Amino acid sequence: MPAQSQAQQKAAGAALSAKRGDTKKSELKGASKSMERSMSEKELKDLAETGGKKLPIRKKSE
Repeated sequence: MPAQSQAQQKAAGAALSAKRGDTKKSELKGASKSMERSMSEKELKDLAETGGKKLPIRKKSE
């Protein structure tokens, strides 16, 4: 599943870093904190690896 915005991609990257132990889990905030708890490493990796140039900065609500 690709990321839908650059913000989601960044949050997934932060959560992936904490899940792997590169950063402290206590440093996570907001979406990245809940992503780290609820998603697998593979799911986070898929979101974080999405090409960011084509993504909007934030997803517009519908």
